[in-house]
Amino acid sequence: MDEEAESPPASADKPAVSVLLPTKAFLCSRKGQLLTAEVVLSFISFICFTASDAVSFMTVPLIEFLLAFFLFFAYSTKINEKFKGVLWPLMDFLRCVSAAIVYFAISIVAVSRAYNGAAKAGGLFGFIATIAFALDFYLIFNDLAVFLKKDNDADEPEANRSADDDSDSDSD
Repeated sequence: MDEEAESPPASADKPAVSVLLPTKAFLCSRKGQLLTAEVVLSFISFICFTASDAVSFMTVPLIEFLLAFFLFFAYSTKINEKFKGVLWPLMDFLRCVSAAIVYFAISIVAVSRAYNGAAKAGGLFGFIATIAFALDFYLIFNDLAVFLKKDNDADEPEANRSADDDSDSDSD
């Protein structure tokens, strides 16, 4: 009886763990699916390059895996909403653009050179990761363009109104 009284209920442990796990809504969202694909493809590419003769190419997939995993964790736990000083969409956009360019370059080299099969598999997964990163930066760019256009449309009437107020014309 004393053991039951001393042990906390099972439901007390659940909220602590569930904070770290992504929600189903995030995993079903477009951003969640893209980040999951980027994490998985980067990890597979990292493993393939590590097991191949082209070990020097493993740095890019490792760094991109860590960055994509960090952003996956940040977006799924909504850390990005708590730190307003960081420009999350811009950081994510630059990460995706650089990843797509570098993945494309190392994938071409890995597939075209006479490396072993693991390097060619890493290059193939690198091409697929390039597509995932390119799709992500395209969608982020569209979201940023809509956001910036909305911001400019909101500022425009104020600029026109202040120009009309300051004019000294007496055209009645």
